[in-house]
Amino acid sequence: MKFINTIKQIFTLPDLRNKIIFVVALLVIARILANVPLPGVDLVALRNFFEQNLVFGTFNMLSGGAMSHFSIIMMGVGPYITASIIFQLLGMVVPAIEELNKEGEAGRAKINHWTRLVAVPLAIAQGFAMIKLLQSQHVIGSLDLISWITIIASITAGSVLLMWIGELISEKGIGNGLSLLIALGIVAGIPVQLRNTLAVFDTSMIITLLAFAVISVLVVAAIIIANEGMRQVPVSYARRSRGLKSYGGVDTHIPIRVNSAGVIPIIFAMSLMIFPGVATKFLEGAKQPWLANGAHFVGNLFANNIFYAFIYFLLVVAFTYFYTSVIFKPDQMAENLQKQGGFVPGIRPGRETSSYLSHIITRLTLVGAVFLGVIAILPYIVQAVTKMNTLALGGTGVLIMVSVIIETIRQIQAQLSMRQYDNY
Repeated sequence: MKFINTIKQIFTLPDLRNKIIFVVALLVIARILANVPLPGVDLVALRNFFEQNLVFGTFNMLSGGAMSHFSIIMMGVGPYITASIIFQLLGMVVPAIEELNKEGEAGRAKINHWTRLVAVPLAIAQGFAMIKLLQSQHVIGSLDLISWITIIASITAGSVLLMWIGELISEKGIGNGLSLLIALGIVAGIPVQLRNTLAVFDTSMIITLLAFAVISVLVVAAIIIANEGMRQVPVSYARRSRGLKSYGGVDTHIPIRVNSAGVIPIIFAMSLMIFPGVATKFLEGAKQPWLANGAHFVGNLFANNIFYAFIYFLLVVAFTYFYTSVIFKPDQMAENLQKQGGFVPGIRPGRETSSYLSHIITRLTLVGAVFLGVIAILPYIVQAVTKMNTLALGGTGVLIMVSVIIETIRQIQAQLSMRQYDNY
């Protein structure tokens, strides 16, 4: 009943209704672009390639099938996300960018401008690498110079157009535009999986499908718990008196999330895990026998799902620790608390507070890192349990979808609350 009332409220408010219609229209345009193919590719061989490779299949899922259609937006918002991550990391080590981050809206606008500019060469590089990989898999034939320029220019323009659509959604609509585009791509792949499953369905698969459904529900529940889970570190501010007025004396807390890194460590790990497969395909044709044999050995090693999943898991855990250490600085947090007259009850300000916060962050990061590692290799686990290739439970996709849904619902509720407040 509450849900129905919320829907009624949304569509009775003209500005909120227009924002949602605007978002839906742009998402429809994005789906149309995802089905506009570029020429010169064997689409059947291309789809088979993405179905047989779980990592590239994940990238294809995040692009909403645009890669398997060889669409003009086949690279999705990947180049922009990569550029954003680069500047986020540079902001921690380059003083000039760190100062821009502290300047507020003006500084962030300048960084966003640089991010857009860097996304263009990244789209060119990623598009070139993807085409070379597909050529090594005999999915694409040889291309002349004009064909190369046309395809790369189309892919780059598609990524820039999608980036612009995402920013329009964030600026004039509801929710984070880039996240909504990725989530839409994930949702768009579900009907294809269901169709492929129904095509081979028989009564012996009922138990397997039930097991898949149970695992899916448990995974969604675990992701919601991990996303919303946090440790609240209590903080008290000392009472200060100036003349007849008193300031401070407030008890609050510092929220530290279990999964502070989000999906970024998985994206880092996926990018690295692609490199060995691409490199070995190029080096297997080397003239030196030792180099060709070494590439062949490494290729066979990474073709083993158990080894691949193990390395993938370790990389996600390592990147989770790395990224958390970048965004959480216990020394800086302790220093800011001390400057503001705050302290953790029972802990001395300064170095002891820094050590205490560092200890908490390290323990929470262990839980978050293992959780993200399991989410990353979930497709391998589910396939091993259910023995199904037509349905794939991508933990990364579920994680993104759950996060986007929760964040969008919160923004809608905030908009409704603000308008209810204005009516009083």
